[in-house]
Amino acid sequence: MLTCSDFRKQASPANRMNQIRAFFWSVIPFLKCLEGSLSIGVYVRYPRLMYERYPRLMYVVVGISTIISALDIAKFLFVLCRFVLAPLAVLIFLAYKFWKTRITIDAVEKFLRMQQMIGPMRYTYTDIIAVTSHFKDKLGQGGYGSVYKGVLLPGDFHIAVKMLESNSNCHGEDFMSEVSTIGRIHHVNVVRLVGFCSEEMRRALVYEYMPQGSLDKYIFSAEKSFSWDKLIEIALGIARGINYLHQGCEMQILHFDIKPHNILLDSNFVPKVADFGLAKLYPRDKSFVPSRALRGTVGYIAPEMISRSFGVISSKSDVYSFGMLLLEMAGGRRNADPNAPNSSQAYYPSWVYDRLTEQEVCEISPVADMHELERKLCIVGLWCIQMKSHDRPAMSEVIEMLEGGFDGLQMPSRPFFCDDEHTAVPDSYPLLSELTEISEEDEISDSYVSRIL
Repeated sequence: MLTCSDFRKQASPANRMNQIRAFFWSVIPFLKCLEGSLSIGVYVRYPRLMYERYPRLMYVVVGISTIISALDIAKFLFVLCRFVLAPLAVLIFLAYKFWKTRITIDAVEKFLRMQQMIGPMRYTYTDIIAVTSHFKDKLGQGGYGSVYKGVLLPGDFHIAVKMLESNSNCHGEDFMSEVSTIGRIHHVNVVRLVGFCSEEMRRALVYEYMPQGSLDKYIFSAEKSFSWDKLIEIALGIARGINYLHQGCEMQILHFDIKPHNILLDSNFVPKVADFGLAKLYPRDKSFVPSRALRGTVGYIAPEMISRSFGVISSKSDVYSFGMLLLEMAGGRRNADPNAPNSSQAYYPSWVYDRLTEQEVCEISPVADMHELERKLCIVGLWCIQMKSHDRPAMSEVIEMLEGGFDGLQMPSRPFFCDDEHTAVPDSYPLLSELTEISEEDEISDSYVSRIL
C-alpha cells in the first residue's frame, strides 16, 4: 500500500525528472529497434503505422533527450566548479599571498641581520612586552601605530616604543629606512635609536625617551615659551643636527620632513631631530635626488618638490623646511593663519619681510619692538625659504649666520609670490593649493606622540 511519504517521493521534482529521463532514453532504443525491424521486413503493424504517420517523432525524442543531457552536464559542471575549482582557486590565492609575504619577511630579516652587526640592538617581541609592562603606559595612537613608554633594565633607562601596525607598512620600506638611517647616527642633536624588533609582521622601533616632548608644544603656546637666547640655542642645535645628516655621514641623509613636530627636546631642552620614516640615503657627491622623492608636510615642503622649475630636489629641500621652522619659532605662530586679526598677517613670512624691509627706508622703524635675535631668526629663515633652491644657503652657512652677529646679515630678495604692495598671502602663495594631494600627518593630542608616530 502506498503511504503519503511514498507519494511525496514519487511526486518530487527530482523523481519526476528521473522518470522523464528514463522514458526518453528507453524510447530511443525502441525506435531504433523498430527502424531495424522495418528495414528487414519484419511486420509490426501499429509501430510501423505510427512511424510512417509521425516520421519526425524520433528526432523530437532525440532533441528532448539531448536537452536533458545538457542539463545534466551543466549540473555536473556547476558541482565541479563549486566544490572543486572554487576551493582550488582560493587555495592558490592564499598560497600566493603567503609566498609574497614570506619573500618580504625574508628580505627584511636578511637586512636586519646585517644591521644588527653594525647598528642598534635587536629585541624579541617578548622583550618588548616586558619593557613596556604589557603595553601598560600608552602615550598615544597615530597613523603608523601606537607609542608606549617603557623602561630598560638595569639602569631604569626610559624609552619610547613605537609599535608599527601590520597594515601601515606592508612592504617594510619605511621600517628599514628608519633603522638604516637613524641606526648608524651618533650625534647630540639627533634622536638615538636604541633598538628594534621584527618578528614576522610584528615590528617596533625603540627610541630614547624625550621627556620634554616636541618643540611645537612650546613655540605655539603662550604659557610655555623660551627666551630669545634659548630659541637661538635650539635653532643652532637643530641646524647642527641637520648639517650632520647632510655632511657628517658616509652617505648624506635627506630628512624631507623637518617641522616642529619632528624636533624633540630632552630633559635639558636640547633639540634632537627625529622621525626618519621619510628619510633617504644618497651619495654625498650627488647634488640632486630623483623626483620620486616627493614627500613631506604641507607648509614645510620645498617648492622644487612640487615643480622642477624651482630647481632640483637636494639637501636644499631640508634647508627650506628649516627656514619655515625658524620663522615659526620667531613668530610664535603658524606661518599660515587664516584667522589672523589682520589679513596682511595671514601669511607670516610675507608680513615679516615687509616689516624688515620697511625698516631700511623709514626713519620710524616698524620693527622697533622686535628683539634683535628675533630679527636674526627671521632674516636667516627668509634666506632659507628662497623659492629657487640655488639661492638658499647650505646648512653649514646657516650655522655661520646663526652664530654670527646681526649686523653682518643682509636682507634676501622677496622669497614668495606676491606683489610689492599687497601681502595678503593665501592668494599670493599658490603652492599651498597645489599641495593638497600631499598627506599631512594626523594631529594627535599629545605633541610628543604626534611627532613620533
